[in-house]
Order: sequence, then C-alpha cells, then structure tokens
Amino acid sequence: MLSRNTLAVNLRFLDNAINKLPLKTSIITETVATDGRYIFYDESYVLKSYKSGYNLTRAYLHMMLHCVFRHNIVGTLVDTLRWNLACDISAENIMNELDIKALSSPRQVRQGSIIDKIKTDCRFVTAEKIYDYLLRNVDDLQVYAWSELFAEDDHRIWYAKPPETEASTQIKSNPDSKDGNSRNSNDMNSDNGQSGNDTDNSNGSNRNGNAENPGNEDGTGNDMQMSAETASQLEKDWKEISEKMQIEIEAFSKEKGDTRGSFIQNLNAVNREKYDYTQFLKKFSVMGEAMRVNDDEFDYIFYTYGLKLYERMPLIEPLEYKEVKRIKEFVIAIDTSGSVSGELVQKFIQKTYNILKNEESFFTKINLHIIQCDTDIQEDRKITSQEEFDDYLAAMKLHGFGGTDFRPVFAYVDKLIQSKEFTNLKGLIYLTDGYGDFPAKKPPYETAFVFIDDEYNNPDVPPWAIKLVLPSDEI
Repeated sequence: MLSRNTLAVNLRFLDNAINKLPLKTSIITETVATDGRYIFYDESYVLKSYKSGYNLTRAYLHMMLHCVFRHNIVGTLVDTLRWNLACDISAENIMNELDIKALSSPRQVRQGSIIDKIKTDCRFVTAEKIYDYLLRNVDDLQVYAWSELFAEDDHRIWYAKPPETEASTQIKSNPDSKDGNSRNSNDMNSDNGQSGNDTDNSNGSNRNGNAENPGNEDGTGNDMQMSAETASQLEKDWKEISEKMQIEIEAFSKEKGDTRGSFIQNLNAVNREKYDYTQFLKKFSVMGEAMRVNDDEFDYIFYTYGLKLYERMPLIEPLEYKEVKRIKEFVIAIDTSGSVSGELVQKFIQKTYNILKNEESFFTKINLHIIQCDTDIQEDRKITSQEEFDDYLAAMKLHGFGGTDFRPVFAYVDKLIQSKEFTNLKGLIYLTDGYGDFPAKKPPYETAFVFIDDEYNNPDVPPWAIKLVLPSDEI
C-alpha cells in the first residue's frame, strides 16, 4: 500500500493503472509477478525486502510499466530470454529518466552505461527496438549478465501453459535456469550497499523465462489460465489505460516544458494505429463490371425447372457479368528527397504491385500514375496494364533527391483531373518520410501518407488525410 500511495503522489497519471492491478498473495512466485490482472507477491519476500531497505516502489512501477506497454502479451517469440531482458531494460530506463527520489536505486549507475550503449544503435529505447538490438549484437553470456542487473519481477507467468496435472501447478524455483535471472537476498543487500554475505536464498527465484504451469493464489493452478476472451479484453483494457495515460502525460509535459523522454516514446510506439496495407488498398477500389458468371444472382430453381419441363431448355441463363470491387484509377506518389531510401521505395512499390496483381484487384485496363517528386515533379509514369507495371519495376530508377514539398504533386494531379486524364480518381498514396509542406485544402479524392519508418517521430498529417506507418521489416 505504501508503494501504491507513493506512486499516486509522484505520478498522478498512474491512477487508472494502479486501480487496475489489485494485490494478491500467491505461491506462483517467490518474489513478485503480474499477468495484467493482478500483482502477485510472496509475503515473506516482501517483508524481507522491506526490512532490508530494498526499493519495492520501484519494483511496483516496473511491473505496472510492463502492463502499460503490454510487454506481457507476448505471442510467439524466437527468444524469450532476450524479450524478457528487453522489457526490463525498457522499464528500468523509463524509471531512471523520471528522476524521482522514491524510485532511486544504486544499480542505476551500472544500468546507465549499458543503456547508453544501446542508445547508440537504438534511437528509441522501446522493448521491440531493444529486442532487435539484443538479437543482432549481444551473445547469450552477455544477456545473462545484463539480466541480473535489470531483472525485477518474475516473467514466467507471461508464458503460462494450462496445467496438465494437479501436481504440476506450482512454479518451482530454479536458480540455475538459463531462461531468466534470479534476484535473491544477496541482490537486495548489494542494491543497498551492504556486503551481500547473507547466504539465505529462500526468497530467490528465477525471474524470467518459460512458465512451468503456474498455480493460483490458492495453489490449485486453475485460476492462472485465462480464456482467449479474457486475454483479449485485458489487452483492450490496458490499451485504453495506456492511451489515457499518454494524453495526461503529454498535457503535463507541456505545462512543465518536459517531454518525459522514453515514457512518451514508448507510449507512442505501443499506441500508434496499425493498418493492414492489403485491406487499406481496398479503400481505393471502385465498382465495375467484370465478364464472369455471377453465381450470386443465379437462380438454380428456374434453371433446373426448365430442364425438367422442357428437357435441355433452361428457363434462365446465368448472368455473364457481375459487379466487383477492383482498383481502376489511382496515384502512387514517391517522395524522392535525399532522406528516403531508394531500396525501401522499390520494396514498397513491389509490395503494392504484389497486392494489386491478384485477379480481384486489377481491371483489364487500369489508369495508374506513379509520380516521383521532391520539391518538383521529377517523373510521371502512366501504367495501364499488368505488363506495363512489370516493365516499370524491371527498369525503375529514382529521380530527384532534393528537398520535400508535397504540394506540387497535388497541384499536378489536379491538372490531370482537369484535363480528363482521370475520370474517377479514387485516391492517392504518398510514400514519404513526412518532413515537407502539406496542401492547405483537402483534395477531392482520398489521400494517404505512408511512412516507411521504424521510429515513432513521424509528423502528424492533416485531418483530411490517412496516416499509415509500415515498419521496414514489413515491406
């Protein structure tokens, strides 16, 4: 309760998160843990920690941050050890940056040198970015060493599997496990400047790693297994809490002239709207007739009745056309300023083409304009068929590499409409890094600005436009 009150006083935007996590004593862990529904704790561990002066308020916020950023909603991971460490580094970095006395810990100094090293490669210290960094740059031995320094809570509950037998419902302490880190009484003494000679390890536990069918607070094991519906609702609840928190922090930061650093960056990352690019392209489709049997409007009753009554003389023939949604007219604009990668541009065009190429997307003839532009129109390539699209991709070259101004493309497209080059332009997709001047008025067609950017600092687009962010690893 003291930890909760301390956080509520120092960080007023945590109220909803605090109220979302009631406390429960439990045998599922010998330290502390959370699954997003509760904070589970071992009573003896908490008492010994408090007595030794260990900062339980920091541990409390550490777990809360896991929930706010949905670290515990794991899915399928290649390397759980690195994901656990990445989440811990992200949470610890945020608390260090908050610079609140109630959250101070002696190990911050040692953590700082590691975080600085990561920041040289990761501009934004989110769990996903750190995880990628650890996969690429850090071997297992180093991961184990860092985990000792950043671990705070037991992550095994994140990977809980349904218990197979009643005898296997409790987490067994395994200090030698390679799937996580342990924090024992020696760690607490070390954090408080003591010698660490106390060999009592009764409160130590493997903090991270794969779960061994954790039990519930009653020791039965069944209460820890969430249904798919419960897990889905829990994710929605924490998303709502996270979004409200982001609004409050941004307002507070403006008042204080403080950006809150990694806290805002992590919230931007986890709360940013995500799109399915394939589904998005359907927004640019139009209705048109296609020559094919329309099974939806074909009446088999009259057809078979005619065959029976007149022999080989159906009363109705199937329609030879049907209305289908296909993409007929649209524009792809490419920002060819110096800050846009040519390789990613080509991958984006290829991805767009692969989506459009299926038989339900293209009319026999299309009217697609691929416009390259920096501060001026550099190239306009008209595509009217799949064959021409193939030829364009095979010989595609980028032109320009100057500054960025979006307005010339919209002015140019307006001229194409006036000259009857387009008869029913559905939309424009603008691939860019985002740093340029937007048109003042909404154009008479749908517009989407697509950012191929793994960072979370893309500028806001005008209210009449759609904003999509496609990480480079999804292209």
